[in-house]
Amino acid sequence: MSAMALGNKTASVVWLESHRIHAGGQSRSLSGPVTQDVLVMALEGLPPGPTHWVVDDAWIPSLLIRDIVEIPAGSEAREAFFKWRFNQSLALEAPQSVQALDLGENAWLLAGIAEETRESWIQACLTLGRPMRSLVPRWLWLYNRLASSREVPGMLLSLCPAGPGAYTGTLASWGRNLALLRQWTEPATAETWIQERVLPSSAYLQRDSRSPQEVLVWGASAWPDCAIPTRILQPEIPAQEAL
Repeated sequence: MSAMALGNKTASVVWLESHRIHAGGQSRSLSGPVTQDVLVMALEGLPPGPTHWVVDDAWIPSLLIRDIVEIPAGSEAREAFFKWRFNQSLALEAPQSVQALDLGENAWLLAGIAEETRESWIQACLTLGRPMRSLVPRWLWLYNRLASSREVPGMLLSLCPAGPGAYTGTLASWGRNLALLRQWTEPATAETWIQERVLPSSAYLQRDSRSPQEVLVWGASAWPDCAIPTRILQPEIPAQEAL
């Protein structure tokens, strides 16, 4: 990543999902690969300076691992260990760039992106003078703004449209901290999400007295009634964020 200019306190937000790219207050529909031409059109409208990327969960799969009592010493050995755990669990074919976040209590959050994709995006940003300051999956961007202010266990659905009435996405639930993380690339209707993903996850969390008291839904304009109180989040995407 490129260093920030001295005194620059904000970064432009680039919001990238499989069906759209949103940047500088402008939203463009996507129907194919994120090519260099697509990125140039989106980034040229931004002021020069750092960018903060929020990307579809499917492009940056995440993994919550627990009971990690001991990790290798040394940064290279630690990086290799987490990359091995990530690839072993998700069985992804393309080489991945993996980052690990220590959540405490012997738990770690791993997030990975295909190395080729990451390098392509970084180079496009640098060429256009809009260096990538950070790169996070959509669910984590939402979670960081919701969970820290919630005093009771909750659940977030980070959804992306995938055909008429169907969605892919992430289910993240928290108690004192991140308690459960599940992701699906297979599209499912809202009813299927509730019956096969939300309610079974809630039942699993109930064992540790962490049943969600509310389900927060991002990415859908309407949602069926559920046994758990549900609130649809407004699809507000900021043009800039503080660094």
